[in-house]
Amino acid sequence: MSAPLDHFARYLAGEHTASAHTRKAYGDDLARLARYAGDKALDVLTPTDVRGYVRQMRSGGLSPASIARVLSAWRTFYKVMQRDLGWSASPLAGIRPPKRAQRLPAAMTVDATAALLDALPDDDILACRDKAIFELAYSSGLRVSELASVTLTELDLDHGLARVTGKGNKTRIVPVGRVAIDALRRWLLQRPQLARDGVGTVFVGKTGNSLSVGAIEARLRTWRQRLGIAERLYPHKLRHSCATHLLQSSHDLRAVQELLGHANLSTTQVYTHLDYMALAQAYDQFHPRAKRKPD
Repeated sequence: MSAPLDHFARYLAGEHTASAHTRKAYGDDLARLARYAGDKALDVLTPTDVRGYVRQMRSGGLSPASIARVLSAWRTFYKVMQRDLGWSASPLAGIRPPKRAQRLPAAMTVDATAALLDALPDDDILACRDKAIFELAYSSGLRVSELASVTLTELDLDHGLARVTGKGNKTRIVPVGRVAIDALRRWLLQRPQLARDGVGTVFVGKTGNSLSVGAIEARLRTWRQRLGIAERLYPHKLRHSCATHLLQSSHDLRAVQELLGHANLSTTQVYTHLDYMALAQAYDQFHPRAKRKPD
């Protein structure tokens, strides 16, 4: 079966213009298929065969996400073989990857979030900047890329609003809370000491250029160490915390969707699971008929 594999390799390098990394990944996935097939030709495999291979991958400890990627590579291979070499129906027809376990967004508690933000000093120019960054992240539920790219012209602190550009180059207007406004005003008074001429982003680094996503992430890690916080912290956790706390208080899923800039409500609905988990924990702790009887 080397000829079909060679043909597919040429397709990836030519028509598909895949990167070297992508070509290697496809090659590894097809090598896996060839190992499973053994002496059986790839053009005569059946859906039953592929289901057996899926079981082998699961029993071998491969995650659902990895299995989904492998199946996607195999599906692409068979589509090309059908189109170019006249192979019959794909054995991937009707094959679905295993369901992935839903990963709940990691959020801080209200008290932990307040403790972090209140502990951040603003007694020097960089600390003042960092406090403004993280107050804005939590206040408005911004992605780290949105924090890095927000510009001076997109801030309207008099009205407590900011215009941000999110995924898919879509813009939205988000509210900015009072504490974040105060932190931003203090930072903007000092920003001219760092910012180079012509740099329009709100947050800049020591060189005067726009602060990068990586730099923002690194600054939160630095503050975590300085403050002796054991909990793992990253900017997106502040976004998750904002969404979770707002939903717990308002129960307005649509409003949270608009704030976060989610295209689909189903993306926002994952936060309801956290709300239900908190409710269940409170129920178990406080409801008089939920408590277990002592042994």
